[in-house]
Parts: sequence; structure tokens; C-alpha cells
Amino acid sequence: MQGIVIGGSKNIFSVECDDNVTRQCTIKGKKLKTEDRFYNPLAAGDFVNIEPDEKNNELGQIISLEPRKNAFVRWNVKGRAPQLLAANVDRIFCVTTPDEPPFRPRFVDRMLIQADAANIEPVILCNKCDLPIDSDVDFRLAEWERIGYTMIKVSAKTGEGMSQLATMLEGKRSVFAGQSGVGKSSIVNVLDSSVVLKTGSLSEKYGRGTHTTTRGMLYHLRLNESLMDGRMGATADIIDTPGVRRFVLDGIDADDIILYFREIAPIVGTCTFGMSCTHTKEAGCRVLEAVHAGVISEERFESYERIKEEILTGNWKD
Repeated sequence: MQGIVIGGSKNIFSVECDDNVTRQCTIKGKKLKTEDRFYNPLAAGDFVNIEPDEKNNELGQIISLEPRKNAFVRWNVKGRAPQLLAANVDRIFCVTTPDEPPFRPRFVDRMLIQADAANIEPVILCNKCDLPIDSDVDFRLAEWERIGYTMIKVSAKTGEGMSQLATMLEGKRSVFAGQSGVGKSSIVNVLDSSVVLKTGSLSEKYGRGTHTTTRGMLYHLRLNESLMDGRMGATADIIDTPGVRRFVLDGIDADDIILYFREIAPIVGTCTFGMSCTHTKEAGCRVLEAVHAGVISEERFESYERIKEEILTGNWKD
């Protein structure tokens, strides 16, 4: 029978099967032939075929993986392989905060790039908007909106913006991704008060979040009526992913990174030197002209340059 992976670690996965039984499943033969390049063979959201255990109906074996519509991944530096974060999703919510933990726009830029590369719609979700937002943060949030990204400001603490978020999530399977401490689990708890996820405090020494979600998990939410104007029965699927301190891109060449900057990509190829232009100092570089004219912000162009350098050198910053 077929089922959907709810979560898992090592070689044991929770699979919600077609007969409404959630089984703890191992992989038959311990390895999926089609997934040997990944750090982890399966992710929440994967559809698999299983053989139920003849003696224990709560156990089974995964015998094959159905083709994925899409997958959201990152490069796992420690494991030296791409790591699956979620599969078969409609949207990726790139969760950030204006502070606590500190705002990291290049971290968000990397997530946006990886989402666009996977052809998954990204949404920027700024949590903790009850905190003061300084001018630099406000500029970056406005800049993402200006170039075409959807951006939502919410506060899991005060409830601000949560109705708008719930409406956007309804009927979809979405991913919450971001650095540790941005409040992904807290948002889920507000969306559905019957789902109580562990939340953590920030590290006093570094002002960074501690890992409270240890593996990606798929949750079927029954959205709170108070967020849906009293309407009952609204549902959404959320994959809550573990927070990371460093998001490293996977499968994108340094020469192609510019094509994932939405406001820069249309200009690429129009320079005097065409596709040979390095966009560093050439006369007739339309990209640099656009930066000088303010059409492309200096901050986003710097982000492009630094991410390209990170790919070339392998020296990724936090």
C-alpha cells in the first residue's frame, strides 16, 4: 500500500498509510537505490510504497519511493551530501525575525534561491514583528517585496498577522524553514492549539536559538476558528523543519547564481560583453549601471557577490 512520510530518523520512518494506520517503517534492504546521493533517503512529505508487517500491523517496510513533485534541500556540510528537508510541497515559508535571533538577510536570500531553484513558491515570513524593527531591517523587508516576493509580518506572541497567514496556508502543504530560534514551532502552536510543539529560548551567550525541532515533521493542522473568522473545519499541512545556523546552497553553480536574483536576472546578457560580462568592472555592464541607478539595491548586489564567492571558495558564513 501507499503512504506519506510524516517524519523519521536514521532508518525508521513514520508513514501514514492509505488504511489510516501510521506505521513505523524501515527501508527494505536498508537503502533506496534511487536516493543514495542524499544525506537522508526520505523526508517528510515523501510518498512511499510499503509492505505491512504480517505479525504487527503497526510496523512495515518501505519498498519504493514514488517520484517527487519537488524537494527542498540544503547542503549538509558535516555529512558532505545534500540533505532533504521536505518533499511534495506547495510553498516554502522562509521564517526570519527582526531580532532575537539577529536578522540575517543573506541567510534568507539563500533560502529564496534554493526555493526558486526547486520551482517552489517562497514566502518571507517575519515573526516577532512585535519587536522594534530598525531601518536596515525594514529596508530589506521592503526590498524583497519590491522585487516580487510575498512577505508576511506576524507575531506568534501577540497574534498579529496570524489570520492572514492561516488563510494563506489553508488547503496547502507548506514548509517552515529558518534559523534556530525564529519561532517556527511557536507559530504552529498558535495556528492549531491542539498541536503543542516544544519551543526553546535563545542562547544568552550568542543570542542564537537552540535546536528544539530535531527532525522535519509533517503536521495536519486544524486551523483555529478564531483565525478563520469563526469558520470551522479549515485545515493545512505544515512541515516544520529543524532550525539551522548555516544554510548552504546545493546544486547551484557559481556562474548561475545571478539568475536567481529576480531583479538582476532580466538584465543578464544585455551588457556590452554579453554573457561574458563578470559584472565587476567592465565598461557597459548593465548590471552595474542598474546598481548605480538604484534599480538594484547595493545590499542585494553585495549579497549576490558574497554568495557567489561562498560557492567558489566553499567558505560559507553563518
